[in-house]
Amino acid sequence: MKHTEKELTALKEEVNQMWQLVLSQLEKCKQAYLTEDAELAREVISREKRVNTFELKVDSDSENYIALFAPVAVDLRLLLSLIKISGTLERIGDFAEGIAREVIKGSCNTTDSQLVEALKVEEMFDIVISMLSDSYVLLESETTKLSGKILLKDEDVDTLYHNSVDVLAEYVRKNPDRAKCVLETMLVVRKIERIGDHCSNIVEEIVFYVDAKILKHSKSKE
Repeated sequence: MKHTEKELTALKEEVNQMWQLVLSQLEKCKQAYLTEDAELAREVISREKRVNTFELKVDSDSENYIALFAPVAVDLRLLLSLIKISGTLERIGDFAEGIAREVIKGSCNTTDSQLVEALKVEEMFDIVISMLSDSYVLLESETTKLSGKILLKDEDVDTLYHNSVDVLAEYVRKNPDRAKCVLETMLVVRKIERIGDHCSNIVEEIVFYVDAKILKHSKSKE
């Protein structure tokens, strides 16, 4: 293996490790939120610094690689994609930390379990976790066959998010004393919806790397 190939492989491995960490963060913040586990939420918050460190290292190593080897074509596309993917993973980590902080605040510890069920929060979590996991496989296999399927999942998340507005509006109408809690719950649902958007962005970057196609802002991403 050439020296340049070793450097690229090492860089890709850094992103893979960051990916697994963020996936773990997402799974743990889901569990912490649904079970109101403050201790697990604190673990998510404390590990956020590791996510940030990964992003900084990927940026630095990518810049060094570009300066030293002046990559072109597919290697350059891979580098640009890895830089953007690591930045997106960092933002997903931020959202996971934000949800964990809502658990720590504990102001909604008595949130109606039927409300959480009606909002389908667990289903939203499961969809974005599967999106992040499937997109990881996409990059590892360097194939885009399943990209359309993953992007369609984001539409499911969007639908659940839009439905949640009506559910929460009806709940607060019947329980006006719970208005603050409803607003905080809305923020959590919105964070999950944004995670879905970022997972779609990752898929777009993989398609750019593998197929040299730009899906961003295109009318059809199928």
